[in-house]
Amino acid sequence: MSKNVSDQLVETIVEAGIQRIYAVTGDSLNHVNAAVHRNGKIKWIHVRHEETAAFAAGAEAQLNGLACCAGSSGPGHVHLLNGLYDAHRSSASVLAIASTIPTIEFGTDFFQETNTTKLFDDCSCYNQIATTPLQLPRMLQAALQNAVHQKGVAVLGLPGDITNLPAVTAQTTTLLFRNQPVVRPSEDELLQLAELLNSHKKITIYCGLGAAEAHKEIIQLAEKLKSPVAYSYKAKMAIQHDNPYEVGLTGLLGIPSAYHAMHECDVLVLLGTDFPYTPFMPVKNKIVQIDIKPENLGRRAKLDLGLCGDVKDTLQVLLPLLKIKEEVAFLDQQLEFYQEVKKNLQAYVKDTGKPNEIHPEFVASVINELAAKDAIFTVDTGMCCVWASRYIEGTGQRKMLGSFNHGSMANAMPQAIGAAFARPDQQVIAFCGDGGISMLLGDLMTIVQYQLPIKIVIFNNRSLGMVKLEMEVAGIADFETDMLNPNFVKIAEAMGMTGIGIDNPDDVKSGLEKAFMQEGPVLVSIQTDPNALAMPPKLEFDQVKGVALYMEKMMLSGRMDEVFKVISANYKHLGEVI
Repeated sequence: MSKNVSDQLVETIVEAGIQRIYAVTGDSLNHVNAAVHRNGKIKWIHVRHEETAAFAAGAEAQLNGLACCAGSSGPGHVHLLNGLYDAHRSSASVLAIASTIPTIEFGTDFFQETNTTKLFDDCSCYNQIATTPLQLPRMLQAALQNAVHQKGVAVLGLPGDITNLPAVTAQTTTLLFRNQPVVRPSEDELLQLAELLNSHKKITIYCGLGAAEAHKEIIQLAEKLKSPVAYSYKAKMAIQHDNPYEVGLTGLLGIPSAYHAMHECDVLVLLGTDFPYTPFMPVKNKIVQIDIKPENLGRRAKLDLGLCGDVKDTLQVLLPLLKIKEEVAFLDQQLEFYQEVKKNLQAYVKDTGKPNEIHPEFVASVINELAAKDAIFTVDTGMCCVWASRYIEGTGQRKMLGSFNHGSMANAMPQAIGAAFARPDQQVIAFCGDGGISMLLGDLMTIVQYQLPIKIVIFNNRSLGMVKLEMEVAGIADFETDMLNPNFVKIAEAMGMTGIGIDNPDDVKSGLEKAFMQEGPVLVSIQTDPNALAMPPKLEFDQVKGVALYMEKMMLSGRMDEVFKVISANYKHLGEVI
């Protein structure tokens, strides 16, 4: 049998290192599916929803470097969109195969017709459609190269009638080159940076994900400059471990010590970060930024010096130019404050809550204690992100994935699928909100079908917790945030997965130990306190006023009992608000 376009496609992506395609098969994808099975070196992962496919591919790409998902004509494309937006904004190298209607039907408003070049334009770094067998090899090569080197989503449109035509030999190479150039500022720029750092006493370092591979150099930099080291959420697992200079993370989910260190310094050094929340950036001190992407320079803060370079490459040549500072007063002050903040964070760990209102902080701390040193965590957007950010500690081997830039609900469970396939020898724990898990509940069957040993922990607070908090801060009564949930344990068991329900604080540790010891997939539903709040690192007056207004409206509408529950559940925060 002669090789067709689908065979050529599959052979090429196998050569590029792709091991699986996450997709729902059907119509225009059928020949690609058949080629996967003929090839034998790649697997078709049958998910229940294409959004899961895209999230899973994005997670695998963040862990292993390159991954693939696919969606068939029309609805399949649209279902991919949310996960592809997340992957693209997470700088995940994903090839998305968008199979389409037959070429002869283009532009006729045919059944399930979508314009893929328009549809995926905003969530891709490459987006083309091959309408002849001659185009396919070169476009596929370009898509793979763009996905890898631009670190984003590359979409290849592929009409169903093309997929079974005879393959045409490529006119150019089909090898995937993975270049790793050394990128750093010029000598004059480095000397300018060294002079700035040598001439100031109080310096704080702030690291983003772009600094993840430079842990050793960052510690050396902090040691020379006597600088506290803060970091973004995405960088926590890479920067926190074995770091005597760390003061935590900042941002909406951060803690006061990092915010304080960044605002009290003379010079703030931003390393590999495109941190989006400008209100958390200082405005009075000098700011230096180093980033591999020059378009990121000055996008979030007013810079005194912005340099293009890989963080590791840059620091290696910068360090010999720096003088060792002797003054440690600023560093000691920030570290002491950080210790106080960490002490305060343990308040809700020691006070574990009560039946059906277990403190989520306590749950997160127990997971941190029991999880493997190289565990991979996936976290749903919302309150799960808060608890994981504050209580899961980096070890140098752990990874944490979430929808940190796109902010989608329902990301944790499908990302756990991708993580479990990508790293089969590592523990995978998904922090799921009840709202998030409900959105893509069907793909629990994907986990069961492939017997992925994922541990799903549902923080079941019976509400859209982060939305509720947003409304409280805005002074709006929290209408339509309550969740009427099914019995998640029974659903898990009906799907063939072990289900464990926990409604008493005394059972949290034993229940999680039982779950983590089991070899196969396990779902743990924990009844957490729906009134638990997450205080930001810096309270603004308008936020305090908003909460007060919210409580006033609640009382006037006869919901006095709920006001008392909020107060009693968060009494340890009162000192931060007053």
